[in-house]
Formats: sequence, C-alpha cells, structure tokens
Amino acid sequence: MVLPPDPTLDELRLALAPAVADAAVFDGWTAAAVDSAADQLGVARPLAQAAFADGQMAMIAAWIDGIDAAMGAALPAATLAGLSIRERIRRLVTFRLTAIAGQREALRRALAIMAMPQNAAQAVKFGWRSADAMWRLAGDTATDFNHYTKRAILGSIYAATLAVFASDESEGWAETRAFLDRRIEGIIKFEKTKAQWLRPSEERFSMVRLLGRLRYPAR
Repeated sequence: MVLPPDPTLDELRLALAPAVADAAVFDGWTAAAVDSAADQLGVARPLAQAAFADGQMAMIAAWIDGIDAAMGAALPAATLAGLSIRERIRRLVTFRLTAIAGQREALRRALAIMAMPQNAAQAVKFGWRSADAMWRLAGDTATDFNHYTKRAILGSIYAATLAVFASDESEGWAETRAFLDRRIEGIIKFEKTKAQWLRPSEERFSMVRLLGRLRYPAR
C-alpha cells in the first residue's frame, strides 16, 4: 500500500503492516518491528508507534486487514464467478497462504499470541472477518442463518489450515494443500446435506410416508 501524503492512523497501520510482519519474522510482534517498518517507509518512529498503541493484536489485525484487501483486489467476485464454489474457496485460501509464505515465522508468532486467553475473542473476530470476505468474493449472498454457519465453518477451516501451513515443510506445501482440499470437500458435503434437510417437508424423503404408502397403497 502506498502511503498517502497525510495518512489517517488507519491508513498508516495498513501501510506499515506488511513491513511490520516482515520484521516480526526476526523481532516478533514488538515495538522493534514497528520501528523497523517505520524506517523502511520513512515514517517517524513515534508516529508509527502511536498507530499501534494498542499493541500486538493491533499489529496482527492490520496485517490481516491488508491481506483481506489484497485478496479482494486480486480475486474480485467477477473473476471467480465462472468457477465452482469448491474452486473459488480453494483459490481464495491459496492466495492468502501465498501472500504470507515468506512470513511464516511471523505467522507462527501471531498464532501463539492469538491463542492467549485474553486474545481469543478478538482472534475469533479476525477469523470471522476474513471468512466473511472470502464468502462474499465467492458470491455468497445468504442473509439467514446460512450466512453465519458458512462463515463459522470456513473460519474454523482457515484457522486449522494456517496451523498446518505454519509448520509445513513439504514440497510445494503439499500437506497443506491436501489438508485444505479435504476440508473444502467437507464444506461442500455439509452444504449439500443441509440443503436437502432445508427443502420443504413435502419434498424430503419421509420414512413415515413410505411405510404409510406400503400399508395403504394409492388407488
């Protein structure tokens, strides 16, 4: 992100976040990482520190928000429209993994920070926002409880995939890709099963109706 001439704190955080993540590979999510990012972008260190006055979770949140924005720019809904839902989700998650491939040590440290009890609720919100961004790009327009179940499931799958990715040393992240494919297949099967159960009752298979017809055949 190019830094505007007179940036707001939000714009400053987004601009600094990728460089903070790069520095976090060596310095962790610390004030030293913020100083390093500030020096790289030519931002006054006190101003950069003020942008992340809320600490580590503010740094991680800005990093994630930047990935969400980059994903939306690279894979808009129109680009994905001709693909199956399975492939749309796969491409969106794979984009995110590729975007942080050089920052996996920063990812490992971020996951450890987000796993702390005091950060758990906020970490869930991060995952929800990213899952929501992915589903919207995938073309989902559900507004009923499907909206929530889809995001909860994808959020949990993405979190699990990140945990695998963080320590995956296989060629071309083969283990992560296989793990992701299995989980996406689970989403598809779940959605199909749910769709069957949500059909009007007269369209669903009913053992009671079947037994009734066997006992009292139609004339």
